[in-house]
Amino acid sequence: MAQDPDQPPPSARALLRQRDYLFFWGSRVTGGLAGQVQSVTLGWHMYLLARETRGVGESAFMVGMIGLAAFIPVLLLTLPAGETADRYDRKRILQLCFGAEVIVALSLALATGAGRATPTLLLVIAFLFGTFRAFFSPANTAMGPMLVPRALLPKAIVWNALAWQMASIAGPAIAGGLIAVSTQTGYFAAATLYAVAIGFTTLIRLNTQPEVNAGSRWALMKEGLAYVWRQKIVFGAISLDLCAVLLGGATALLPVFAQDVLHVGANGFGMMRASPAIGATLVALWLAINPIRARAGHFMFGGVAIFGLATIAFGLSQWLWVSVAALIVLGGADMASVFVRQTLIQLVTPDPMRGRVAAVSTVFIGASNELGEFESGIVARLLGPVGAAIFGGVGALVVTAVWAKLFPDLRRADRLE
Repeated sequence: MAQDPDQPPPSARALLRQRDYLFFWGSRVTGGLAGQVQSVTLGWHMYLLARETRGVGESAFMVGMIGLAAFIPVLLLTLPAGETADRYDRKRILQLCFGAEVIVALSLALATGAGRATPTLLLVIAFLFGTFRAFFSPANTAMGPMLVPRALLPKAIVWNALAWQMASIAGPAIAGGLIAVSTQTGYFAAATLYAVAIGFTTLIRLNTQPEVNAGSRWALMKEGLAYVWRQKIVFGAISLDLCAVLLGGATALLPVFAQDVLHVGANGFGMMRASPAIGATLVALWLAINPIRARAGHFMFGGVAIFGLATIAFGLSQWLWVSVAALIVLGGADMASVFVRQTLIQLVTPDPMRGRVAAVSTVFIGASNELGEFESGIVARLLGPVGAAIFGGVGALVVTAVWAKLFPDLRRADRLE
């Protein structure tokens, strides 16, 4: 039932009374921190190893290869991962994925300490990381709505995003300090945080076993794909994220900008890596207090356009403070767009299908992030890092205009109910 427009939306205090959701939220924060620390450390480590024998352009390409290695398993495992999230206990899936990531992070820390880390090993680790994320993301996305009343779902989505953005702020900053000590320290810290996330999920009491639909695995996977295609709001929202961030992924080039464009080293790298999350967190906090009440589609497309402009400003910047400011604006604009997209997708998708829809969303997001890193590495090799950032920003603006034309229902989306 739609909420009475004259009644105020449920408050954050009502959400805080949901015990199991709070533990779920804690797992998102600590798991997100672990992923950020590991990802930042992995990218920095790859760039340093590559620069021992390669030039700037080729080293940037190697950093982009991490994104490709992490994306391949997400692409290959999307359908079975989504079907798994709609068949088995979602909490147990999260615990297994976190446990596997503990083992991988510890293995990488030990290999680094023994002096056996190589670019090839880092690519293998990135592939494994992507494999676990392929199963983790659909289960994580689908489990959240099971832990709150439907009236609190938009509020929970904001706080889910806030948890991620908090981790995205603290994670790169923490990683910057840790890798200044040693890359091995960064990997050990990631393993510890993954273990804490396991503890949080263990404390969740509610049943997280979805209602399983009848039919074979292949039939259920096809049903999920058909649903995404039929629901043009869902397909438009997911594909908008894919194309905009795929082209505008400047964050993949941050090690290059820190080391060889702005010359600010590991500490400057940590500042820039955290900046998009600072902007995203500020916008998430604003949305938690001031929910979007009308013209949600305009907010979403406006956010993507500002994201593109901020990416161009980052590419043109010659000063750290300007780059940080551009990245903060970039992150805030992306948060506004992501919030509208995710809320629309969650509201129109029934629970028995959330895992499969989330899996499709995951592969699109993975393509925009990990494959976007690969794209940035290739363009950086052809145009240089500055040219690659500007190219990406212009591409995001073009995508905004095209998608606004192709998906008028998405553009006209109004109330998030």
